[in-house]
Amino acid sequence: MTTFWLEHAVIDGAVRTGVRIEEVDGGISSVADGGSEPGDITLSGLTLPGIANGHSHAFHRALRGRTHADGGDFWAWREQMYAAAAGLDPERYYALATAFYAELLLAGYTAVGEFHYLHRDPTTAMADAVVAAAREAGIRLTLLDTLYRHGGRDETGAAQPPSDAQRPFISSIPVWLARHESLVVRGNARRGAALHSLRAVDPSDVERIVAATGDEPLHAHVSEQPAENAQVEASFGRSPVAVLRKAGALGPRFTAVHATHLTDADITDLAGSFVCICPSTERDLGDGIGPARALMDTGARLTIGSDQHAVVDPFDELRALEGHERLASGRRGIFSPAELLTAATIDGYASLGWHGGLTVGAECDLVTLGTGSPRTAGAALDQLWLAASAADVTDVVVGGQRVVTEGAHRLGGVGAALADAIGKVLP
Repeated sequence: MTTFWLEHAVIDGAVRTGVRIEEVDGGISSVADGGSEPGDITLSGLTLPGIANGHSHAFHRALRGRTHADGGDFWAWREQMYAAAAGLDPERYYALATAFYAELLLAGYTAVGEFHYLHRDPTTAMADAVVAAAREAGIRLTLLDTLYRHGGRDETGAAQPPSDAQRPFISSIPVWLARHESLVVRGNARRGAALHSLRAVDPSDVERIVAATGDEPLHAHVSEQPAENAQVEASFGRSPVAVLRKAGALGPRFTAVHATHLTDADITDLAGSFVCICPSTERDLGDGIGPARALMDTGARLTIGSDQHAVVDPFDELRALEGHERLASGRRGIFSPAELLTAATIDGYASLGWHGGLTVGAECDLVTLGTGSPRTAGAALDQLWLAASAADVTDVVVGGQRVVTEGAHRLGGVGAALADAIGKVLP
């Protein structure tokens, strides 16, 4: 058993001062007000529940700072992403993902949903590298094993064969099912499933994956681009959300990633599902601004992700989630600070199959922010996460284990590890 004394903590949406948390077997066994006791680990500042990064492609981290020179759009950026994928094998991916997951922890993310489609062959070698990297870095992982069958669709909706660059992503249904069943995950890692998008799979594929994966988390890219909507409409006569609804995918285990270009009917259909908004990526790629408030009002549960990792900062994502709505609506305060924090923590964890929050029975995952930096000094504690940046994270605990202490990750030089790993992928 480990005990933590929190100077300030956010519990059930409210700030409390002087809180003791007991951890047993990686979970929270007791939460009580009171002073510190001998043997407690003191976390000074404001402690938040663990923060989930609901949508990650770890290998995209290699592209940061390399894609801005020539303009273009999402589709031009995608060609550069393919080049990064081509430089990876299990050994290189392990090194890159380990360093990247350490970066996530330094920024305050304690759990990650890895949308994994870089398979290369029928084995689990690449997935095993991701799982091992998460274990080494100390982050909680949901491996979202992704089905990717087609190279895309043309303007008529016809499925296209994969390009040479896409071949490492492609699996048949039998190969995907066999590989999925053989994945070995344990401890702070668990298995989930994903459908790349309705550009890359058919409705019959969705039905088979839904039937084969029980109650595992199920994620999919949905309506990120208008061209995607047009292609799916041409192929199946309905929107991506409507296709997923008819195939039985929507519901409490499903997360629609992006959901940027939706109809009113789509928004209604997503009630009861999760929607993962990735503001920094949607901004970076020029995707657009999705109807986040409307989705929440209709009954969807919002989460956040950093996707291609142009920015790794959960507090920036939360400010952008609110800020993009302000730009679209001309109004302020679209989301309350408490609603934003819930999206990042409790709902983000639930979308990945974990129990979040600072409550008995939850995972003992903690993120502590300093309250006296040039960014946070003077901020109200119940709004601190809207003033802070990743640089204000002082301590991070995952499963009761301290992985970041006073701003340093337990593995040491994360920047050097990233530089070395990226240099071997994109020399």
